[in-house]
Amino acid sequence: MSLVQSARRSRVAVIGTAGALALAGSVVVALPAAAAPGGCETRNNNTVAKLTECVTVDGVTEHLTELQRIADANGGNRASGTPGYDASAEYVQQRLRAAGWQVSSQQFEFPFYELLGEPTLTVDGAGYDYPDQFRDMTYSGTGTVTGLVVPIDTASATSGCEASDFAPASDAETQIALVKRGTCTFGVKAGNALAAGYDAVIVYNDGASPDRVDVVAGTLGAPVDIPAVGTSFDLGPTFAGEIATVSIETISELRDTSNVLAELPGRTSDNVVMAGAHLDSVAAGPGINDNGSGSAALIEVAENLGKVKPTNTVRFAWWGAEELGLQGSNYYVANLPQADKDRIGLYLNFDMVGSPNFARFIYDGDQSTFPAPTGTPVPEGSADIEYVLEDYYEAQGLWYEGTEFSGRSDYQAFIRAGIPSGGLFTGAEVAKKPYQVPLYGGTPGVAYDPNYHQAGDTITNVNRTALDQNSDAIAYSVLTLAYDTARVNGVAGTPVPGGTFEEDPTDRQWRVTAQQMAGGGGLSPDHDHDHDHGGDAV
Repeated sequence: MSLVQSARRSRVAVIGTAGALALAGSVVVALPAAAAPGGCETRNNNTVAKLTECVTVDGVTEHLTELQRIADANGGNRASGTPGYDASAEYVQQRLRAAGWQVSSQQFEFPFYELLGEPTLTVDGAGYDYPDQFRDMTYSGTGTVTGLVVPIDTASATSGCEASDFAPASDAETQIALVKRGTCTFGVKAGNALAAGYDAVIVYNDGASPDRVDVVAGTLGAPVDIPAVGTSFDLGPTFAGEIATVSIETISELRDTSNVLAELPGRTSDNVVMAGAHLDSVAAGPGINDNGSGSAALIEVAENLGKVKPTNTVRFAWWGAEELGLQGSNYYVANLPQADKDRIGLYLNFDMVGSPNFARFIYDGDQSTFPAPTGTPVPEGSADIEYVLEDYYEAQGLWYEGTEFSGRSDYQAFIRAGIPSGGLFTGAEVAKKPYQVPLYGGTPGVAYDPNYHQAGDTITNVNRTALDQNSDAIAYSVLTLAYDTARVNGVAGTPVPGGTFEEDPTDRQWRVTAQQMAGGGGLSPDHDHDHDHGGDAV
């Protein structure tokens, strides 16, 4: 460790001791936080100590309060393609311009989807439960259809993938196509059903592996103008030849939205340090943890970084339409000229950093705990980003562990472009493991965020301790890499004034070990969450 010590280290280290985070009767803990000193917005916070002193949980909460107010004033959500999102984007732009950043808005079109009420499915007079026995397919059309369920080449792994699989639908009676998952996208199957004249489509799981047995949670990728639902491997075949009624009401259409981009010029523009967070919520709620927390933390860091003149240019992004398939970040990267992609030295992603029943997860760039899923690229340097974030937690005496480097958030487009990436996460819908309770506090067997993608994801259900610790970790990683990315991509910069917490990554005291995990019902990649939203496409 170098000479610098965070001005708040002793306070945070105490918070990190086992048991200090025990949640008595609630998963939300509000511990005292030091107020920012006067003049933070005008001083040059060019050291770790100064920046983390000025980045406070109260500052982050101020932004979350405004995002909550925006949601409350706009139908209870901030989903892309709605006034709530537009107001959120305008708020970010106003705050960043006031802090001296160069701000722009990138407009793009995307497929919007909202389920209006609970759909119903009845087969041969028997009703099925939503979402346990069937689910809507994202971008399903709307309507109520009663008709004969017609199996479409369901003995084949390519069921519904070819137009020739479908006999033309009968003119004499309403028909519902029954197709099996496999080979091609759900959108292709549904599109072929529509083209052949079928009035609805049911997709069932194929049982090809243990994770392809339960109810299909899928996306059509774009609006298809017939009702479309998914069901399980066991139920699907039993529907063939029966009379079914599918009733679903949706909004499924193309809309406009935006990304917000802000840049702090460095001494060089040829090595850009990017950090991002998605700004949109789901339609079901205000999205204050998911992902107001990451968005607000970035605003707070940006406001206190505005007077710094770093070596590398720093670019922050607030992504739109993440909740419907990472649309904004994919659009941004896809439309960057190759020369501009080459200038991006790395990308940091902050998606959910204030979960009520939190744990501290770092994207496992060195794959020391979880191998990346087959086909997921892990660009060289991603491990070193992980080590930068570990350095901060180590210096504060805070336990942490890896989360699968799955690409299932806005870093996906960056890693596919070969850009080193990393980030933080505090957990979503998966239940907290018993071994984690002595390390982080909280309640075992309860989701890290019980309000994930629900109306209850409000400002009253965000954990201030997690916000406090992670906003400082974000500040530390951004400032450290804004000066020097040599350890990530080999581009030498200049030392951070006052030094950093860099240590040997093989000598870690606060990283949760495989033995700890195995001894408490852990060592599972399900810490990750599915933010490649809308569900699977194939």
